[in-house]
Amino acid sequence: METITTAPVSFTASAIEEIKRLMNEENFDTATKLRIGVKGGGCSGMTYVLGFDAPQEDDEEYDFEGLSFIMNKSHGLYLYGMQIDWHDGLNSRGFTFNNPNASKTCGCGTSFSV
Repeated sequence: METITTAPVSFTASAIEEIKRLMNEENFDTATKLRIGVKGGGCSGMTYVLGFDAPQEDDEEYDFEGLSFIMNKSHGLYLYGMQIDWHDGLNSRGFTFNNPNASKTCGCGTSFSV
């Protein structure tokens, strides 16, 4: 698998910091890679995927400021230009997705349509 340096998505500094913290946890499975993608479902039609997974045949590997991740080749159409952020506040804690391709998003912020 070839690493492509022009990543279709970007991460804020706080998102990178949180992902690296998770990867440094004691029981982290080093055979997995950070996966970004989409899947059908959710209240607006599609849901974001962000987690650790084994690489698959249709994946491409990307690097963003030293953070490497995998994504299915076909998902770039839906995610190109998206920024992933991490919020650690009292009212909201978790990753958020700012996707310029989404024509409609839901209140939970994890579901969208194009």
